Amino acid sequence: MELLNDMALFVEVAKAMSFRQASRNTGVPNSTLSRRISLLEKSIGLRLLHRTTRKIELTEAGQLYYDRCKRIIEEARIAHEQLKQIITQPTGMLRVSLPVDFSVTYLSPLIAEFSSQYPGIKFEFDLTSRRVDLISEPFDLAIRMGDLPNSHLIARPLANLCINVYASPRYIEIYGEPMHPSELSNHACLNFQKANRWVLNDGSERVEIEVEGKFVVNSIGLLRRLATLDLGIVMLPTEIAADELLNGQLRRVLTKWQGDPITAYALTETRLLPAKTQRFIDFLQQHLTQKLIHN
Repeated sequence: MELLNDMALFVEVAKAMSFRQASRNTGVPNSTLSRRISLLEKSIGLRLLHRTTRKIELTEAGQLYYDRCKRIIEEARIAHEQLKQIITQPTGMLRVSLPVDFSVTYLSPLIAEFSSQYPGIKFEFDLTSRRVDLISEPFDLAIRMGDLPNSHLIARPLANLCINVYASPRYIEIYGEPMHPSELSNHACLNFQKANRWVLNDGSERVEIEVEGKFVVNSIGLLRRLATLDLGIVMLPTEIAADELLNGQLRRVLTKWQGDPITAYALTETRLLPAKTQRFIDFLQQHLTQKLIHN
């Protein structure tokens, strides 16, 4: 147990790169920290820190030890927290990066339900489509849609969204309705950024078509709105277009054809998650697919 405590103190010193700052963070006196780290180095037989009057730096051995220790300490902390959660509700601030349109349309009612089940959790949401850095930025997780770049992040699938082709009744009245994906090249198409090739299939045939239009945007919500204003044909997740279909602002075209499904993912930097984060992911995995099916 004493070794684990010393490892935890070393991690705090290495993170802060300062005995004084680590002392403030932990409440352990500066002199005690220095003595405990010296004893740890002596027991290992290697110097972990280069100390000068102005700063400290990790040695090569210290960097290796820090990389291993921080995971051990984090796992021990989470194990302790998860045991506590058996008898208590998760608490604390949950910071999540969310995609704008999908969050407003579908996640917001689920967030409200989750909040009522876990009143001890506070929330900080950042709605953005940019790729956040879960290591350097203060997020517990990010929710993203579609293909993911290769990275060290842990991706947990939440739900699959069906993709179909839509246009406004007025657009179809003016420009006609395409009967085959190949006819899309003769229409104004509303493109999501870097997606000027649409892939559609009818179960037996798969067609890839290059489309053109006046508008290229990075917001699904804006694409949907432009389509309701008769400005072109659009590919959207069925769930995102549900309200416009009900009120007649959009109608599905190429009804035998559909795009490849888009998967919603929860991204985290590690598999070792505090209870508040794990409960939120579990809740979305359980309820999001049900909600999409019922809409």
